[in-house]
Amino acid sequence: MEKRETFTSKIGFVMACIGSAIGLGNIWMFPYRLGRYGGAAFLIPYLLFVLILGTTGLMAEFSFGRRFKGGSMYGIITVFQQKKKRGGKFWGALPAIGLAGVFIFYNIVVGWILKYLFMSITGDLKEIDKANYFHEFAGTSASIPWNIFAILLTVVIISCGVTKGIERISKIIMPALFIIFILLAIRSLSLPGAAEGVRFLLEPKWEYLKEVDTWVMALGQAFFTVSINGCGMVVYGSYLKREYDIPRLSLATAVLDTLAAILASFVIMPAVFAFHVDVNTGPPLLFMTMPSIFDKMPGGFLVAIVFFISLLFAAISSSINMLEGVTEAVITNYKVPRKKAAVAIGLILALLSAPLNLDMRAFDNFTNFITIVVSPLMVVLVLIVYFYMHDSKDALQEINQGSKIRFGKGFLVFAKYVFLAVTVLVVILGVVYGGIG
Repeated sequence: MEKRETFTSKIGFVMACIGSAIGLGNIWMFPYRLGRYGGAAFLIPYLLFVLILGTTGLMAEFSFGRRFKGGSMYGIITVFQQKKKRGGKFWGALPAIGLAGVFIFYNIVVGWILKYLFMSITGDLKEIDKANYFHEFAGTSASIPWNIFAILLTVVIISCGVTKGIERISKIIMPALFIIFILLAIRSLSLPGAAEGVRFLLEPKWEYLKEVDTWVMALGQAFFTVSINGCGMVVYGSYLKREYDIPRLSLATAVLDTLAAILASFVIMPAVFAFHVDVNTGPPLLFMTMPSIFDKMPGGFLVAIVFFISLLFAAISSSINMLEGVTEAVITNYKVPRKKAAVAIGLILALLSAPLNLDMRAFDNFTNFITIVVSPLMVVLVLIVYFYMHDSKDALQEINQGSKIRFGKGFLVFAKYVFLAVTVLVVILGVVYGGIG
């Protein structure tokens, strides 16, 4: 088996982690929710959940990976073997399979981004009917080549390894992403009428704190934004050196991810209000609303290019974590060389994604099932194995290894009971609300 790599620096690790955490949800969901559920008041429950629940989840996943020097599959198999229980391979494979499901639908969207970036560069984006074109493109065979291109791009990066691939590219595109967000926010805020968008985002509407929906949406946004899924961050944690401070790195990941979401809000909403278009979320915001705004904006041609570059950076950095999570499971547990594993998995997932490229209803149903049910249940699985089947005191010792702040039994109680219960609640609320992430 190939020698296990590690991140060469704390900065490289954090850049990779925030790359995983900063996804499309930061851009197409958070700005709307911030304004819709109370403006600045929404930040109270959101920050509460991110700083307490988000960091707890990251600490658990990072330490699980470092403790067993492997991804969730290897760690679960090891614990089952230690306890002389059967089924370790089955249960261990589930988080990687779940993450593969996320990769399948996510890279279809990355393909859309690549297509729109290409059209913004060629100038074709300005000529199309925004609403009609998206519906004619997404859900048709025309999207398949772009999906394959997105997967190929991720496979190439993963094939280069942790140090030369994941860490190197993350240290380039993450600082670039923040710089682009700042520049786009300045441009958006300079538009006439942008102040209305700022008021939508920041004017505190304290009465919303009395509404259950505000807290539910804040919980969902906080839980999913830091990329807790029982696999990807476990794998990144397995590449951590023993002396690295897991609690501090977890906090840094959560804080920088939140900063990116707030910056994205100041890119999106001031522009939306400046041009008096409907406030919406999801793909329509990115592929219909924003391109329409660029048409009306002075210098919109260049802004569109930079905007879709920022989307690509945000999306591909998350995609890297997803494919690495699945690839690592094959490398570690089946002794397959990295390049062969990455190519084979990329090919399989490209084939599996083809039907979803052709049917938007199937795409939506698959996406909802994976994000609402599968991903949070995989977190539950890892938590049960780590804090219940495995020695929880050993888990606490791993979290404290290299940490300047020592956590005690109170943290174990919180992780074993409160955080686990909240994760189950996320599944239930997701089903009831039709998705909260």
